[in-house]
Amino acid sequence: MGAIRVGTSSWADRSLISSGWYPRAANTPAGRLAHYAERFDLVEVDTTYYALPAVETARAWTDRTPPGFTFNVKAFSLLTGHPTPISALPRQLRPAGRSDRDRLRRRDLPEAAHDELWAMFHAVLEPIAEAGKLGVVLLQFPPWLAWGEAAQRRILHAAQRCRPLRVAVELRHGSWYVGDRALRTLEFLQRHDLSYVCVDMPQGHPSSVPPIVVATAEPALVRFHGHSAEWESGDKQEKFRYAYPDRELREWSGRLRELAAEVDEVHALFNNCCGDQAQRDAARLAELLGPAASRSTAAPHRASAPHGASI
Repeated sequence: MGAIRVGTSSWADRSLISSGWYPRAANTPAGRLAHYAERFDLVEVDTTYYALPAVETARAWTDRTPPGFTFNVKAFSLLTGHPTPISALPRQLRPAGRSDRDRLRRRDLPEAAHDELWAMFHAVLEPIAEAGKLGVVLLQFPPWLAWGEAAQRRILHAAQRCRPLRVAVELRHGSWYVGDRALRTLEFLQRHDLSYVCVDMPQGHPSSVPPIVVATAEPALVRFHGHSAEWESGDKQEKFRYAYPDRELREWSGRLRELAAEVDEVHALFNNCCGDQAQRDAARLAELLGPAASRSTAAPHRASAPHGASI
């Protein structure tokens, strides 16, 4: 059976820092990351979605974590088609004559600037990959990206820009999972060696997608958003305010074990980042998994050869 690695989608969220989860002595970014890495061997970096950090910052992340620790890194928002504030772009790429409060779309950026943005993103990934600590690049596409050939080409284009690194794809429009499209979507991802991201989230909303527990490539990914009744709320804290009951975590521990039978690694990441709830739920899931929740010291998968996991 493959290793099941458990972590959260942030170690530096403001509400986490103020929650008391970190001891008083862990009062610096370095201290907090070191404290986190003593308890989990996997984390998702979502700050890269909002702005590209300095390369030195990414190198410091690797220096502050032990061998075998893994970072999954979310792609910068504009690279996956999200409208992005001009102020979030590196200064040299900001269009002249536009307010910093304006939001750009992909078409608003010249091709040369887009290429430079990808190069800068890879520069951030490089020290993490060189240290053997890069798990996957997470391509989280906008909730309006609907099923279709044009959308598939867009996904493949972004994935190709990430190679030879491992790539995971999160699709957030329900049309990818209607009827036989669910199987076709999973086959598409498998055919191109892209990890499907299973998302546990509230159902019955326009933005809902089903949690299909399956592997299409290495590693398999599950992201836990929770089941807040305020999912459609514009308040981020309320949207993710959810404590997983023990019953649900026990059910998920069984599903993750079954998934681990198909792949070398499963990444389980809690994104119910409200206070320290994600850390509490991740710790409880790891406890329920027991020895299956491995703190593996093996290097993360980064090869681009097709994977044979069946769907």
